[in-house]
This record gives sequence, C-alpha cells and structure tokens, in this order.
Amino acid sequence: MISEQAWADAELIWDFHQMHHEPRPCSVAVGLGSHDLGVADTTVNLYQRGMARLIVFTGATSPTTRDRMPRGEAVHYRERALELGVPTEDILVEPNARNTGENIQLVRALLEGAGRPVDSVLLVSKPYEERRAYATARKLWPEVEVISASTPMSLAAYVASIGDPKLVIDMLVGALQRLQLYPDRGFMVRTPVPDPVLGAFRRLCHAGFTSRLAPTPCA
Repeated sequence: MISEQAWADAELIWDFHQMHHEPRPCSVAVGLGSHDLGVADTTVNLYQRGMARLIVFTGATSPTTRDRMPRGEAVHYRERALELGVPTEDILVEPNARNTGENIQLVRALLEGAGRPVDSVLLVSKPYEERRAYATARKLWPEVEVISASTPMSLAAYVASIGDPKLVIDMLVGALQRLQLYPDRGFMVRTPVPDPVLGAFRRLCHAGFTSRLAPTPCA
C-alpha cells in the first residue's frame, strides 16, 4: 500500500520529470527505445500530425526488454510504426544504443552519415524520462533545438498500465537521482531541482523506494 504522502511526493516528481514543451514541427522525431511501446505510438502520432517528416527509432535490448523485444527495441518500434501506417522510407533504425547517451550519439552519427540535415529534434521518451533525455541531448547534441515529448498521461494512468505502483515510484526516484549525479560525470547538462522536489525525493528514498537507484548514497 502506497501512503498518501508517498503518492503526493511521487506526483510532484512525475510532474517535474516532464518538460511541458508544446510540440512543434522539427527536422526529425527520435523515439528512445524502452520496454514501453507507447513511445513508438506517440512518435507515430506526432509524425502523423506533421511534427516531423522523418522518424528515427533507437535502442538495442536490455535485461528489461530482452524477452519482450528480442529483435531489439528500435526494431520492434519500427514494426509498430509500420503497422500504424508510416511508410518504410520515413523510418530509420539505430539498433545498437544501450543507454540514453548512446541513443543521442548514435542517432546523431546515423543522420550525419545519411546526409540528413538536422536543426531541431522532437525527442520522444517515457513520461518520467523527458527531463533526463532533454538534459542528455543538450550535452551531446548542443547545436540542435530539442523539444521533449511523451505520451500525455497521469501518474495514476501510468501506474495502471504497468501494474506495479512501487516499481513506478522506484523508477521516478532513480531517474531524479541520475539528474543530480550524471552532470558531474559528463553525461548531461546540469538541471536545477527545486527544493520541494528534492524533499519529495529524500522522503521517498527513506521510505524505501530505492530499487532503481544508482550505487551511491541517497542523500
């Protein structure tokens, strides 16, 4: 059972993880691979709304996607997009990235190698990964404008789709920890975290929502 305080803290962090950007037409829409096929659906929706003429799906496999997506996250995303009516010539696949930094670096290299000029990127991720993906792209692809996007949904709806509220809150906490750790490691630009969000993070850590933390003390 999730306490009222823990749920309120999780909702605060959920909202902070989202950039609240208004989608607009960009050079390319990049769908970041994960266990969530909703990322592919949202990328296709944005493409069909005229927000991009080209889609790139990026991602290999991970321990959480190997069974569900044995051919690789980007490949399964592409298959989903084809099912939804996207022409094959409007989809590129980057099948090797195993983390967000590699997603950005390898997509950038793929587009440069294909001679596709890019000045703006519509970056599509899971809802609680928007800010992390944005901060990573700003570090590793600083010359392009980045617009973050994800499937519009509430925390309650996302928890219902996953079926495990503690796991979801653990993931929110882990993503926020990385926003604080990774700038010092050169993985992303620094993102100020408001004091109320830090307070929510600390309370959730002390309440035991720690399974997705990187191996470092939870301050």
